[in-house]
Amino acid sequence: MVSWEVIYKATVYIAEEMGVALKRSAFSPNIRERMDHSCAIVNRDGLIVAQAEHIPVHLGSFRVCVRNIIRLLREGKIYLGEGDMIVFNDPYISGTHLNDVTVIAPIYYRGDLVGYVINKAHQVDVGGPVPGSMNPLARTIYEEGFIIPPVRIVKGGSIDNEILSMIVSNTKTPKVTEGDTKAQIAANIVGIKRVLELIDKYGVTTVEDAWERAIEHGREIALKKISSWRRGSFEAEDRLELGRGDLDPVIRVRLVISDNGVEADFTGTSKQIEAPYNAVYGVTYAATVFSVRSIMEGEVPVNEGFYSLVEVRAPEGSLVNPVKPAPVSGGNVETSQRIADTVLKALSIAVPERVPAAGSGTMFNVMMGGNDPSRGYWAYYETIGGGTGGRPGKHGVSGVHVNMTNTLNTPIEVAERSYPVIYTAYMIRENSGGRGKYRGGDGIIRAFKLLSPARLSIMAERIERAPWGLWGGEPGKPGRIIIRKMDGRELIMPGKFTIDLEAGDEVVIETPGGGGWGSEETGGEGLDKASNHIKP
Repeated sequence: MVSWEVIYKATVYIAEEMGVALKRSAFSPNIRERMDHSCAIVNRDGLIVAQAEHIPVHLGSFRVCVRNIIRLLREGKIYLGEGDMIVFNDPYISGTHLNDVTVIAPIYYRGDLVGYVINKAHQVDVGGPVPGSMNPLARTIYEEGFIIPPVRIVKGGSIDNEILSMIVSNTKTPKVTEGDTKAQIAANIVGIKRVLELIDKYGVTTVEDAWERAIEHGREIALKKISSWRRGSFEAEDRLELGRGDLDPVIRVRLVISDNGVEADFTGTSKQIEAPYNAVYGVTYAATVFSVRSIMEGEVPVNEGFYSLVEVRAPEGSLVNPVKPAPVSGGNVETSQRIADTVLKALSIAVPERVPAAGSGTMFNVMMGGNDPSRGYWAYYETIGGGTGGRPGKHGVSGVHVNMTNTLNTPIEVAERSYPVIYTAYMIRENSGGRGKYRGGDGIIRAFKLLSPARLSIMAERIERAPWGLWGGEPGKPGRIIIRKMDGRELIMPGKFTIDLEAGDEVVIETPGGGGWGSEETGGEGLDKASNHIKP
């Protein structure tokens, strides 16, 4: 008899293969090169069975997303038949932001529903007033882009071209949008085919039993991993950067670690704001489970078994669980990072020997676009890495994506071939990591000149407040954004803005380094002391 582990691992590899199919079929460099997408397999009850090692903010939100969409289908008495697929991007359903377009499809075996395949991909533009659709000036979600409610984009195996036309007609890059959407559909087709092959080989009952055992195993392993953690309540807070000083929105968390798991309560967090930095519940959940999982040693299956151990309480109407129509594009990419930092800060008291100092703490989102005479309208999006924090026993890592993102970079050659830009610098930002027994990793310097007029938007954090060090380690250097105009002016920019630029203007981005871990003098002695270990 085949082991359940063989079937579970095969299911994980199916999710990985879906990701490969999506990457290779996509039109946009953001998906094709940076791999800004995620895939998962879900059982008939809507429980996550297996997911690929893709983007943390996507993966954690899948649990919320699937529950929402299945509930809506049941409440609306909507039957999702064989060969059907639903597309949607409403953050209050999907659990992230408008750019993350989700496609979900049922898996039927001989007429019976056995599960679902789901993928989510960050499409570069979904409408709205700015290229890239992540509008730093948005005060409602309607200023961020086109909202797609759950609709059948595939019916009985055929794409509904009317629905597809409605979607692509509301974006600035229709050909790219069409190509990326079809790539997502193709990825689900691959996933369905592979699951059915698995069932043909081992039988539907054997596969479903293996999935159930994998979930039980995930819970057992996760409980074992936290068995050595300190029991009790641990609190921390951090702030976003909106230029208001001590009036900037605060994120507060109270972690309760018990024999049954981890509860994260965000009571005391600021109320939702009229700016695009609210994080829908799915993002808050994703950032919390990422933080908990990342300090567990060894391999832990990340499925419903693990997820069931982490309970997240987020007051409705708050920054971490807003009410529609609050704007949320930056909440997915920046507030998610701050939530992770806050949860990790609390965990550093509970599990001091496992938690690193703060990483760069920002995805450093760059959105730009315009109407180039030789290329037509173009839109570009990327996130730029930084340094990870120093950690017990090791220095931080330089020039990588940190925490809630797990993407690659956009190669300079690809960007220059695809868009009217030329890069003037791409290097490690030396000595930007914080000092300590284990120093923080360094950030990145990435600079480019525009070859035609364009509108640039940036959403970044850790420009005003440096990534914190732990146990006497020094903070990392905060980030900087400089715009060098053709007329010789040099503009020092805030972390969040939109600006119109001319051909020849240069943008220089310096991302934050990670904080240091442990004092160089004492070596981080006294880890049992829970207070005064975080550098301001």
